[in-house]
Amino acid sequence: MSPRTLLRSLAAATAAAAALALTGCGAVTAADSGGSSDGSFELAPYIQQRLDDHKPMRVKLSYHDPSLAFATPISAGMKRAGKELGAEVSLIGPTGGDAAKQVSEIQTLIQQKAVDGLAVSSASSDALKPVISQAYKAGIPIISFNTDNPDSQQMGFVGQDLKGSGKAQAEELRKKIKGDVAGKSVVVFSVDTGAGWSHDRFSGFEEGMKGSGLKIVGPVNVGNEPNAAYNTVESTMSGQSSVVAVAGLDCCSTTAAAKWVARSGRADSLAMGGFDLLTQTAEYVKSGVLDFTISQNPSEQGYQAVKVLHDFLTKGTKITGVDTGAQFITRADLADATVED
Repeated sequence: MSPRTLLRSLAAATAAAAALALTGCGAVTAADSGGSSDGSFELAPYIQQRLDDHKPMRVKLSYHDPSLAFATPISAGMKRAGKELGAEVSLIGPTGGDAAKQVSEIQTLIQQKAVDGLAVSSASSDALKPVISQAYKAGIPIISFNTDNPDSQQMGFVGQDLKGSGKAQAEELRKKIKGDVAGKSVVVFSVDTGAGWSHDRFSGFEEGMKGSGLKIVGPVNVGNEPNAAYNTVESTMSGQSSVVAVAGLDCCSTTAAAKWVARSGRADSLAMGGFDLLTQTAEYVKSGVLDFTISQNPSEQGYQAVKVLHDFLTKGTKITGVDTGAQFITRADLADATVED
């Protein structure tokens, strides 16, 4: 084993210890980031050879659905890091959030030795665990970004504390609700209720709603096609007579639900909170349809995912988690906020 490879083995072995200190603030690495029984990680010989030959590192970000608007700022941050660090970077992934296609695409990269560092945002946490393990065992440094997969052999996580952000959303929404909530309900929408990130965020939302007296309806799956998403919101809301609040767990369910609230003429009586800051979302905040939205800094997620992997490969820097935070944005904050598309 070369000195550089040994350095990376030792770095990975200490990552699990670092994770314990980081979990409280949302910067989370896998509990068993070492992967094997002795916590070691050995870099693939072909990657070591590329390093020895001073070739640029090929870092790929596998996003669960690049067709989503949220992927645009992620890609921008990734490209910024690639330019700054001299890495070859690309955003890949299946249109529509197909877990099987995402797994197949990653397996092809592994088999063809076409990647030196890999960051994964899982379409399905359970479906992606085996291929994350496959990459790790093949000697490819692998982390999760945007969507955590803490029970896998990921070596770190870059992104928002999803459960914490869901809880914060619920707590803030409760402050915005007007009048008596006895017998009332809050309707929650998600672009993909089967995704790990959605489960985590909704779990936090439920925790934040405890003791409120409000009935939670959902999460209701709307999908990522705008017209279909709006139609789902409309049909769901037509059956809700006691709703006092609406929540979107992501960029696109937020805009679909906000569109319905705006058209319903009930913006003054319904409290609403969402996620991310697309141009359309910013307009809904500005008009008062949305009381607030929560940004998770997608550009920084793309940037840090590349940087964490590149620093590990080229400097032997141990991989630890990076919490990209949860920024509440209201009408008063819009002038200083960065739109995410």
